[in-house]
Amino acid sequence: MKYKGAIDTMLKLKTYRNRTLAIVVSFGVLFLLSMCRKPEPFPASGYDERLSGGQNTVFDATSHAFANAYPGLDAGESQLHDLGDSKFDATFVTAPAPVNSGLGPLYNNVSCSGCHHNDGNGVPTAGDAHSSLLMRISMPGIDSHGGPVPVPGYGLQIEDKATLGKLPEAKVDITYSYQTYSFPDGETYELRRPTYSLSSLYAPLPGGYMLSARVPLPVFGLGLLESIPESAILANSDPNDADGDGISGKPNYAWDPVSQTTMLGRFGWKASVPTIINQIAGAASADMGVTTRIQPVETSFGQPQYDGLNDENEMPDSILTALDFYIHTLAVPARRDVTEAQVVQGKKIFTQAKCIRCHVETMTTATDVAFPVISNQRIHPYTDLLLHNMGPDLADNRPDFEATGQEWRTPPLWGVGLYERVSYPAHFLNDGRARTLIEAIMWHGGEAFQAKDYVSHLGKADRDALIAFLKSL
Repeated sequence: MKYKGAIDTMLKLKTYRNRTLAIVVSFGVLFLLSMCRKPEPFPASGYDERLSGGQNTVFDATSHAFANAYPGLDAGESQLHDLGDSKFDATFVTAPAPVNSGLGPLYNNVSCSGCHHNDGNGVPTAGDAHSSLLMRISMPGIDSHGGPVPVPGYGLQIEDKATLGKLPEAKVDITYSYQTYSFPDGETYELRRPTYSLSSLYAPLPGGYMLSARVPLPVFGLGLLESIPESAILANSDPNDADGDGISGKPNYAWDPVSQTTMLGRFGWKASVPTIINQIAGAASADMGVTTRIQPVETSFGQPQYDGLNDENEMPDSILTALDFYIHTLAVPARRDVTEAQVVQGKKIFTQAKCIRCHVETMTTATDVAFPVISNQRIHPYTDLLLHNMGPDLADNRPDFEATGQEWRTPPLWGVGLYERVSYPAHFLNDGRARTLIEAIMWHGGEAFQAKDYVSHLGKADRDALIAFLKSL
């Protein structure tokens, strides 16, 4: 078993909390059951399209829909998952402290769940207690690994909070301009355009720096996405638009500090993170100032803010492993209302608009004899995990490895219909500017312009059907 050594270690640790999972997949019905059971084998010809995560799907449409473990974990795996869950919710504090030590001296939030509310996406505000918008920063050019160039004195992310006696790097200011548009039938919609600036700088900034606002993405289903074979992802790549359909998805390749090699990027808004454990270590470091074996240097190193303490690594390997396993084993919520006529019609429109060309419906995970619960699963993430040029309106004009300033990774759409219930109010797109699904669609440009244009000419009934389909995911 892939995690056997880690599980054996974790079983010797104190149990922090056990979460009872009462809702699991059940077959043969078309509605939510009050009593569910572990999914059973089924023939491919009878595949149930509600099972977005294959056997790792849960029928939970509550505010905790993104926080369930895989139904098929054994007792040891469940205990490791629960330990990771407790650490995902834990509040980190400044050193020295007996537990959860190492916050800061510069940070954006005090816990993983502080950014990923209910394991979902973040809130596009900055500076307040509930904010989770992150501001990436870099200089023009590429570093020795092909990635963004840190800004002297600031690194690659603005940290807007600091521990006692230290100064936050800067304050992030957000202003919005609003414009109202109309569909041909007269129904209106409003788009808000954010403008970002920095104030209260702790030190001067060099000229020419680039900013990119990011709202944290949901963390469920990532283990399944990491298990998709690289060949399957590359099969959808068409960087030169050889088929002439106007869509030219391309992979991003990013540096992996664990293997010390360049790997296919899968995670983050620009697919600039190759693995889940890199995502965790990067967030611990940049978002909370907590060091790990993967990111052993404080983000404040080289600044006057650096505490100079010999306290690395602040997050032990055992906790890093538990967090990695926790996120690997977060289940995917099932689709809902899949047989309703409006939803069926909406799916047809989604296909006709060619949204399906980037938001690819179905993938199959690789064979994994070390962790069979994740092996050979037919899943419906609605993403190709590739980069696409989304046009100037959504551009951050900040390259990230092989992603240009107008390119973004196709975000998975599974669970998108539950965003409002999990993280009310709902926010969409990389910086959370869109408050509704229709707003998100109408911001699309570049390779997605034809899809947006198709939607803009739909009648109200068809627009409503399209949104009903998206809300079923």
